[in-house]
Amino acid sequence: MDYEMKRTNFSSLIKFIVPSLIGIFLFMIPISYNGEITIPVAILAGMLQDGIGAYIPKIMTAIIAITVVGSLGTYFFKPKAIINKPFLNTLFNVNIVWQLIRLIGLVFAVMTLFKLGPEAVWSENTGQLLLFDLIPVLFSVFLFAGLFLPLLFNFGLLELCGALLVKVMRPVFKLPGRSSIDCLASWLGDGTIGVLLTNKQYEEGYYTKREAAVIGTTFSVVSITFAIVVLAQVDLAHMIVPYYLTVVLAGLVCAIIIPRIPPLSRKPDTYYEGAKENVADEVIPEGDTPFRFGLKKAVERADQNKKAAPLVKEGIQNVLDMWMGVVPIVMAIGTSALMVAEFTPFFTYLGAPFVPILEFLQVPYASDAAQTIVIGFADMFLPSIIGAGIESELTRFVIAAMSVIQLIYMSEVGGLLLASKIPVNFKELVIIFFLRTFISLPIVVGMAHLMF
Repeated sequence: MDYEMKRTNFSSLIKFIVPSLIGIFLFMIPISYNGEITIPVAILAGMLQDGIGAYIPKIMTAIIAITVVGSLGTYFFKPKAIINKPFLNTLFNVNIVWQLIRLIGLVFAVMTLFKLGPEAVWSENTGQLLLFDLIPVLFSVFLFAGLFLPLLFNFGLLELCGALLVKVMRPVFKLPGRSSIDCLASWLGDGTIGVLLTNKQYEEGYYTKREAAVIGTTFSVVSITFAIVVLAQVDLAHMIVPYYLTVVLAGLVCAIIIPRIPPLSRKPDTYYEGAKENVADEVIPEGDTPFRFGLKKAVERADQNKKAAPLVKEGIQNVLDMWMGVVPIVMAIGTSALMVAEFTPFFTYLGAPFVPILEFLQVPYASDAAQTIVIGFADMFLPSIIGAGIESELTRFVIAAMSVIQLIYMSEVGGLLLASKIPVNFKELVIIFFLRTFISLPIVVGMAHLMF
């Protein structure tokens, strides 16, 4: 009997350890590849793009078209084959607002693919930037991330991290300990992966509305790799260490303050409608250690996986949900935001109030820098493109750091958040963007003055 018990415990432990280590390796271990530091999932995504990259815009346009046809058919005809299947119903049965946005995304994709209609829609800095540059990345990242997400979710890693880190995450960030995985996946991997992790946990009832909104808008930062790309664009690659320390410092300050003030502080601590409430037990029993308690919970979670088929099915559903539920929204909202940024003075006007603030903080070329601070809401790479020609290294440093710290940009993370189930709306994203800007700007400028 003792032998059988030990055998069962060892088997359960292996079932937790092996998939979790594979998941950690794929999503969170930076490795050197072709002279760049990246993560294995990003390498797989890059290999796929290298192989079929030329076809991805056409593939995604077709997928967006299928999504729109399925959504409209479901909205008007309510076919039982879709309505009676929870996954398909969630995917296609959306309200009229999302129907319209999906349709706009299809129109923009078709116009961009075939260069139809006004050039403002399909120019290289608007529609083409989305369909030919960003969406191929999302297509490939979503594919591998979606298939491999169960390795992080379903085998106990979140339970172990929840027990180990709850004493940090709860008092400092007002979040469950398991959210540390979302944060690490964003900082070491990619902000899109962080949003996907958070959305999945929220749909499954592990996060409340407030927790999901806080994690999605506070920790879904761009990866270290992309931050390096931004810094190189402004010709300051040699400043990577002080630059990223500045990003981390300002990001942590924002993460502590912003969840404690509106609009995030007003989000209810209730769970996703229709989800089974899965409140993780992160209270360490008296006499137990966080590691031992977390390991026990992790093994229990791993033991729930009896067959591979449900995990494969879940992975495929993750991919379809991201391709069909997210990409049309990103195409619609991202292209619209970039058109406003490219062809109207809207962001220049919005940036005007920042001129006296930057002048007060003694930032050279304040008027040039002001518009870059606001235009980051459309796309986080635009500020570094616009600011690359500014002579002052201090100003370019500030622009590069702010574009990363602001976090909410509609061409990717903002669009993903709106397309996900995470309970934030456009108005709230605007408010959070400006809150992050006002909180982090003095920190970034202060650090810049210390270095230049």
